[in-house]
Amino acid sequence: MKKIAVIGGGAAGMASAVLLARAGHEVTILERGARLGRKLSASGNGQGNVTNLNMGAEHYFTDDKPQLSHILASFGAADAVAFLEGMGGIFLPDARGRVYPASRQASSVTDLFRRELARLGVRICLGAQVKNLTYYQKTASFSVEWGEGQMQADAVVLAAGGKAAKNFGTDGSAYALAQSFGHTLTPLSPALVQLRTPPSAVRGLKGVRVDALLTVERANKPVVSFRGDVLFTESGVSGDAVFRASSFAQKGDILRLDLLPEVPASRLDSLRDEGDLLCVLHAALARQVARLSRENCNTLSFFIKNFPLEVTGTLGFDYAQVTRGGIPLQEVDGGLMSKLQQNLYFAGEILNVDGECGGYNLHWAFASAHAVAEAVQ
Repeated sequence: MKKIAVIGGGAAGMASAVLLARAGHEVTILERGARLGRKLSASGNGQGNVTNLNMGAEHYFTDDKPQLSHILASFGAADAVAFLEGMGGIFLPDARGRVYPASRQASSVTDLFRRELARLGVRICLGAQVKNLTYYQKTASFSVEWGEGQMQADAVVLAAGGKAAKNFGTDGSAYALAQSFGHTLTPLSPALVQLRTPPSAVRGLKGVRVDALLTVERANKPVVSFRGDVLFTESGVSGDAVFRASSFAQKGDILRLDLLPEVPASRLDSLRDEGDLLCVLHAALARQVARLSRENCNTLSFFIKNFPLEVTGTLGFDYAQVTRGGIPLQEVDGGLMSKLQQNLYFAGEILNVDGECGGYNLHWAFASAHAVAEAVQ
């Protein structure tokens, strides 16, 4: 049995603690916030999209796809569902393979973890932001210090998240703990985030929502396409399709929106002026399409099927769901232990792994926790 400190009480930290405690270790979670699982409770638009049946490394961005593939092969979607249902509840997929609790309530997933942690006797320290992490060779142990607290640990799991959504307590400060042991960081950027566009392109459209086929275009070539909600905001676009596309979009790309994906262009060829768009498009969108048609001497049908928006940036880390970048996978072994420091492990978003929208990031939290728990002896 080892005495283990898990730094971070999010999805990866709680999963690590559950699995390590089940293996007989003495586990303490150190969470800087006032409660566990705040970000988990807001996941999946509050519905808790925990994994995806279409699991594979092709849905992720990382510096080491072979190692990621190995970890995912050892803990797939069925394993994630079995792990969660082992704590209680029922989890079901939708038509796109996204798996949710039957309650469609993300906070209930957090409650499952809290109940299991209590059952297992895991010590939980809230308001405990770790400031110093030191390894002593003589005792082969870590000194973990926070506020007025301190503990010794045989092993440490760094699961403190990335830099996205600091309102949930993940502001990137935990990277310094890894860097103190010689670890590096790949470039950090926000992912699964709202995209900015020129203000003139979305003026008057705030609050308009449309089911569209969104294509990211770069140098006049399509990069990727997604069908789903697009919500216009005062600074750009949001919604399911946009979050999915944001993993691929870059500044300067063009978003092409097919505003009526189920209607063939031929059926729209007879449209001549804005008045013909009644019961075809939202009135605000109709005005924008008519304006584009006049200014560019092209048909209404063209802009209905190819509504253009230039990507000028994102809303940044504060509004992002996940962080792209982090501790390189190449700096850890197959059990996610540091190659630079014995018995220092990593789990979740702090590593350079981020997934597409659709349950992939929560799955990585659980899969990485499983890898760590299997490796700790």
